[in-house]
Amino acid sequence: MSNVLKLGIPAGSLQDATAALFQRAGYRITFSSRSYYPQIDDVEIECLLIRAQEMARYVAQGILDAGITGHDWVQETQADVHEVCELIFSKVSRRPVRWVLCVPEDSPVTSVKDLEGMRIATEAVGLTKAYLEKHGVTASVEFSWGATEVKPPRLADAIVEVTETGSSLRANNLRILDVVLESTTRLISNQTAWQDEWKRAKLENIALMLQSCLNAEGKVGLMMNVRRTDLDALLKSLPALQTPTISSLSDPEWVDVNTIVDEATVRIIVPELKIAGARGIVEYPITKLID
Repeated sequence: MSNVLKLGIPAGSLQDATAALFQRAGYRITFSSRSYYPQIDDVEIECLLIRAQEMARYVAQGILDAGITGHDWVQETQADVHEVCELIFSKVSRRPVRWVLCVPEDSPVTSVKDLEGMRIATEAVGLTKAYLEKHGVTASVEFSWGATEVKPPRLADAIVEVTETGSSLRANNLRILDVVLESTTRLISNQTAWQDEWKRAKLENIALMLQSCLNAEGKVGLMMNVRRTDLDALLKSLPALQTPTISSLSDPEWVDVNTIVDEATVRIIVPELKIAGARGIVEYPITKLID
């Protein structure tokens, strides 16, 4: 087939979350324990498992047309790629991950300026050096192969480490001095591939479907019947994502109201709607939401 999109799927912590998001968007990805080439039920896509840390480099080089990785790794590698869209999801939550500068709780260091001439361990050497340069600090930045949290104070004076909740840092008696970078997941494209009409359209379609699933998280639909005479009062108590849809019913004195709301507000809204005259209230799930 002439038109095939070579797509990088992040191996490791984002792998399952990525596959789950694609499945919600209508793409089924199947992994094999012995293969780095996942199967996907779209003959126009060819997948390859790649570590998120390396994804941007391979996309920039054209080995892959596109891939999913963190904005942090794009910045770390300074890869010349096009960011198609932001996909705010992760292995723990939908909050951005943070690269933070940390020191031991009992360290006398109170700011980045105090790290002049000291040792900093991190997996993100490029990010850390750029951060220190911005603050006019010269320090020794050493690449950490893992278990970075346990290195202070014996093997390093400070670390720059990624965190979502901060629990691992607290467990290792580390104190956050500053946030070096906040990062979210991105769908990225090779620059040449982005100029290809077919590949660009394919990527835009994938981005649309993935984002529609993320947009729908935490949202539900509500539909109900209400007398026309009670409609204005009901609409005042109904927060809506957009203007509610109002439809006529066979009984001209009644209308159907359909809208989308935050799921967390349903328990508050529904009693108010009933008081306002709503009847036959139905809550239904929203799987995709396209603006």
